Amino acid sequence: MKSVLKFLPAATLAAGLALSAAPAMAQQPAPAQPKAAAAPAQPKASPAAVAAAKEILQIKNATAMYQGAVPGLVEKTKIALIQQNLNYQKDLNEVAGVVAQQLNGRQNEIGEGMAQIYASEFTEQELKDLVTFYKSPLGKKLIDAEPRAIGLSMAFMNSWAQNFSETVMGAFRAEMRKRGKEI
Repeated sequence: MKSVLKFLPAATLAAGLALSAAPAMAQQPAPAQPKAAAAPAQPKASPAAVAAAKEILQIKNATAMYQGAVPGLVEKTKIALIQQNLNYQKDLNEVAGVVAQQLNGRQNEIGEGMAQIYASEFTEQELKDLVTFYKSPLGKKLIDAEPRAIGLSMAFMNSWAQNFSETVMGAFRAEMRKRGKEI
């Protein structure tokens, strides 16, 4: 169960980071373009709300989602740079270790940002109530069981979709036969 907890969020973050970082690395610099509008600023949350949000994230082991973010992005960047600069492969492999060490710990910025987001989405009292809930027997069960339930639900949805696609294909074939066309 715990491995599913670590896998699903980590996979989600890794996919998001890969999609956002890799294309940017692979592109050559483009002419200057106007900057996109920044995301609207979140209202400033109270220190108590942020502390409660951090406690929720700690209870839910949210660090498992992003603990490999720095080495993962360093590796993706290295691979992209090697593809563009094959002659520098040895140097880029060495530099990757240096860069990973220099940037180690920066993944904690993700946790800080997540806490700010939680604190802006929930009131201080709601966050405190959530902490109380997650510490309750049912809350602990939710934390333990939910990743497995999500994983099993995703597997069920994939199986259903595969089976249902056969039904859809059959319906298409039947309708096309009515038109005198076999597919």
